[in-house]
Amino acid sequence: MEAAEIVKAMMEKDYFSQWLGIEVIEIQLGYCRLEMKVRTEMLNGFSILHGGVAFAMADSCFAFACNSRGLQSVSLQASIHFSRPAMEGDVLVAESREVVFSAQSGVMDIEIRRKGDMKLLASFRGTAFVKKDKPWEAANQ
Repeated sequence: MEAAEIVKAMMEKDYFSQWLGIEVIEIQLGYCRLEMKVRTEMLNGFSILHGGVAFAMADSCFAFACNSRGLQSVSLQASIHFSRPAMEGDVLVAESREVVFSAQSGVMDIEIRRKGDMKLLASFRGTAFVKKDKPWEAANQ
């Protein structure tokens, strides 16, 4: 199964990413780029993007990039650092960078930037457990 087919199948069942309005812009082996527009219901009490929403966007990017290799991968640990706020109407771009991927685990860095000025808003690092004995198709039927 190709990377794009895997992510398409994941998105079909990923109702939360659908609710977020995430759009997959590019997918390759070990790489993903997403976009999402910040909506009113995503704002916190300070009228800026809720950190949990930014984390969720980065987590989706992480999951799609890890699983693009065709082996079922699940998150073991993730953390995020916020640099700047996002506001209603901003279009965010999340992009993954594979740090390491082995038969047992993968580490990905995800950056979230504001489309337009491309200023860094958040940095996310995730570690995944790779189920080497579970090809993606068999694990998700």
